[in-house]
Amino acid sequence: MIDLDTRNGEHERVTFRDKLRAASQSSRSLLCVGLDPDPALMPRLGVFDFNREIIDATSDLACAYKPNLAFYEALGVEGLRALEKTLAHVPSHIPVIGDCKRGDIGNTAAAYAKAMFEALGFDAVTVNPYLGGDSVAPFVEYGDRGVFVLCKTSNPGSADLQDLECRADAPAGRARPLFEVVALKAREWNKSGNVGLVVGATHPDEIAAIRGLCPDMPLLVPGVGTQGGDLAAAVRHGAGTGGGDLIISVSRQVIFASSGEDFAQAARDAALKLRERIAEYLDAGQ
Repeated sequence: MIDLDTRNGEHERVTFRDKLRAASQSSRSLLCVGLDPDPALMPRLGVFDFNREIIDATSDLACAYKPNLAFYEALGVEGLRALEKTLAHVPSHIPVIGDCKRGDIGNTAAAYAKAMFEALGFDAVTVNPYLGGDSVAPFVEYGDRGVFVLCKTSNPGSADLQDLECRADAPAGRARPLFEVVALKAREWNKSGNVGLVVGATHPDEIAAIRGLCPDMPLLVPGVGTQGGDLAAAVRHGAGTGGGDLIISVSRQVIFASSGEDFAQAARDAALKLRERIAEYLDAGQ
């Protein structure tokens, strides 16, 4: 295992899942706050200043943060500088998931993994598995970092490919949708216990199917809020009983709860409400 938490100059050897569970217990939360700064929706603040206010307002309510790199890359070098400062500002006990959806082959995949885990210091990343296992392997080799494989995504067009029926790996006489094949492949790749799956809250039945196939793997569940995902169903189907972690990721509903000067307080209010609703649904399912 390598030194983790280079973001804050610390050198503790701890796995992503250990860090996630500790942060979740500390905050009593399964809520991950997406840090996706959109200048069209933000108040008149720079990206880092906006993120800093959001983090300060929600850090006791979140089990993780998830910056989507697209929003920073779209701003060029200044955006990447803001991302670097944002990562340094997140309290060191809270894991940060780099939502980059990387996927490539050979030494390119290895370079992406090095960029995300070593240069930027993310605790976990999202990856695209559609180039196959060799495109995911360089990320998985960082055994103390988390690797979330896109499985059944929250967008309407996910069905174009992810629902296609496949004969490979199917039980006798039945085809599997491609997203189930991906889940089973991810289970094979999970040799170090650091692989999870991205499953959209807009697909509650699919969450249940994937949790049944992978009872002990973490699920990162976006799509609640603006995308219309069913929070109650996501918690009910995603929590399971096999020890797999559940991370409910919400971005716009929290960080853009207000576009006024009260944006930070509004973000806190939205995050608190979500945390409490998640807890209620968990209790109801026990």
